[in-house]
Amino acid sequence: MSKLVIVGTVAFDAIETPFGKTDKILGGAATYIGLAASQFNADGAIVSVVGGDFPEEYIAMLKNNNLDVSGLEVIKEGKTFFWSGKYRNDMNSRDTLATELNVLENFQPKVPENYTGAEVVMLGNLHPLVQLSVIEQMDSPKLIVLDTMNFWMDNALAELKEVIAKVDVITINDEEARQLTGEYSLVVAAQKIREMGPKYVVIKKGEHGALLFHNDDVFFAPALPLEEVFDPTGAGDTFAGGFTGYLAKTADYSFENMKNAIIYGSALASFCVEKFGTERLEGLTKKEVHQRLKQFQSLTQFDIELT
Repeated sequence: MSKLVIVGTVAFDAIETPFGKTDKILGGAATYIGLAASQFNADGAIVSVVGGDFPEEYIAMLKNNNLDVSGLEVIKEGKTFFWSGKYRNDMNSRDTLATELNVLENFQPKVPENYTGAEVVMLGNLHPLVQLSVIEQMDSPKLIVLDTMNFWMDNALAELKEVIAKVDVITINDEEARQLTGEYSLVVAAQKIREMGPKYVVIKKGEHGALLFHNDDVFFAPALPLEEVFDPTGAGDTFAGGFTGYLAKTADYSFENMKNAIIYGSALASFCVEKFGTERLEGLTKKEVHQRLKQFQSLTQFDIELT
């Protein structure tokens, strides 16, 4: 079992989809990543910041999921990061209605001393300079995973490339991979991204699954076809949490084991979208995860007679 450091937002979200809408609910990249990683009993610490308006019950819930919150800074006089969005009918595109950085604006992450030697670091979507400051606090981790988005490609590309050069794995979606490299082919895009530094590239394709690239090897994991998708918010972060949580648990960072990690991440992401916010993840049982993994197995296994 490896220690896991999770860096990202702990936030409030207000979400509207074709299936309904919410008031302020718990959200944030680090929250989704942490809850997904907790399925593997990983020794994980969340490094983030919230305001004095953040309910104690949410912090207690994170603790109850075996997440260390000593790196979760509470600024009593400040307000927690808030995001509001509305999804269109296809559930793949959305409009941001409000973004209030609040305490996140001046966030300077502090990794707890007993986690600076952690083997696995999961850098959730944040400003590249914040991600870089976390890397600089760590003592030679065995695996650094980076998640980022097109906003940083538009507004902090030089800093983002500096971070990319220092990580082992990058997870981005297909649109972002194309933007980052200027290549339409995801195979060529992944090759160009690996030339920037990462050994492994994970390209997420939403409801169409995920691709893992390493040297000349490619692995594809489908997304589970679901009857209903209530809220896609946090699905990518949940995927990243399942991916890194499994790797931290097994302490095996080979390409072959990353295939398993991709499947675990995809399975957990399929739960996330079934309810609004973190609700589905909070009460998720290991039995449910096991049953979902069996569904993935039946979806992808087949016998074929080759002649």
